[in-house]
Amino acid sequence: MPISTPFADTSHLSQLNVAGELLTLLRQAATEPRPDVQLEALTLAVAADLPVLLWGEPGIGKTAALTQLAAALDLPLTTVIASVHEPSDFSGLPVLGSDPAEQGVPMAPPDWAVRLVRAGRGLLFLDELSTAPPAVQAALLRVVLERRIGALRLPTGVRIVAAANPRASAADGWELSPPLANRFVHLQWVHDHEVVVRGLGGTWPRATLPRLDPERLPQAVATARRAVCGLLAARPGLVHRLPSGEARRGGPWPSPRSWEMTLCLIAFATAAGSSREVLSLLVRGTVGDGPGLELMAGLDRMDLPDPEDLLADPAAAVLPERGDLRQAVLDGVVAAVRNRPDRDRWDAAWALLVRAVETGAPDLVVVPATTLASLRQQDWDIPRSIERLAGTVTLSRRADRAAARIAVAAKGGLH
Repeated sequence: MPISTPFADTSHLSQLNVAGELLTLLRQAATEPRPDVQLEALTLAVAADLPVLLWGEPGIGKTAALTQLAAALDLPLTTVIASVHEPSDFSGLPVLGSDPAEQGVPMAPPDWAVRLVRAGRGLLFLDELSTAPPAVQAALLRVVLERRIGALRLPTGVRIVAAANPRASAADGWELSPPLANRFVHLQWVHDHEVVVRGLGGTWPRATLPRLDPERLPQAVATARRAVCGLLAARPGLVHRLPSGEARRGGPWPSPRSWEMTLCLIAFATAAGSSREVLSLLVRGTVGDGPGLELMAGLDRMDLPDPEDLLADPAAAVLPERGDLRQAVLDGVVAAVRNRPDRDRWDAAWALLVRAVETGAPDLVVVPATTLASLRQQDWDIPRSIERLAGTVTLSRRADRAAARIAVAAKGGLH
């Protein structure tokens, strides 16, 4: 009779196989097209071949998003934890040849860089960037900007995305050096609870590259150049502005380099028909909130209709939906009449104000209507359209006076 030993029992192997099947089922997930502003911003920057840095708290899903992005774009993913590498791992390892005095000392690249070159394409993911010491950050400068590791140059098919935790939540974190920070498009990565719940249920948003319209490429470049150059011509102090605080220097700030990246992003977003929200994330993530918001305001004004076109055909005028843009258009129309006063133009302006009341918030016409009324000359008859605005303007003024009285009374009650 054979002797039974613990090593003869293979039941534990079958249980491991079952466990493996369960893990496989748990890891299976589908994707679906779903509006996701931050994911669209990420894919647009990747399409523009600009380095992206995702900022977010630990466990927020940055690594998972990059893994899914690489799979969706069919790019091999190479993950490099920056903080566990030496500077020589990015600048190259010196290798002595037979005659260093004659041939020099070549800088050999690491194996992951060689694999990327052999593949000709891929997604290089530099994780835990905020825990990399200053010496490693300095070595990463050429990797991020010039795509060079030692004597090796990464092919154009390789995209670079990094991830970092804020210093307060990073393990032994460092502030990013200003030169390295200025080479990235910074995106704040936050979780959407609906996306997380649906993803845990087995369906995550699908990452897709933006569809660029070939017919819009020349217009996209012209729009980007006009927007950036127009702002910098009017605000030369924004060409280069290094933040004073150390923490802010580790984020986006304006420089000729980051403005060039911004110009590229505007062109790509225009050609792709991306939303204003997506473009705002990218612009503010490249030159900072202040300059980025100024640039977005300039882009909004570029899209406004010409006041002269509106005065020429007020019946066919299409006014912006957004209140601030509609106010700017109406103010521009009144300013055009003031610069070249004419009875027909004055009447057309009133027709536009009536159209604004019929299609939007009535309070937006109060100031333009008051200014336009002051431009009337003695021999100009009052158009009937003014009667349709009189009630609106009077009601709005009464509401303003009532609000002022309430504010005064409330302030008096505090004393």
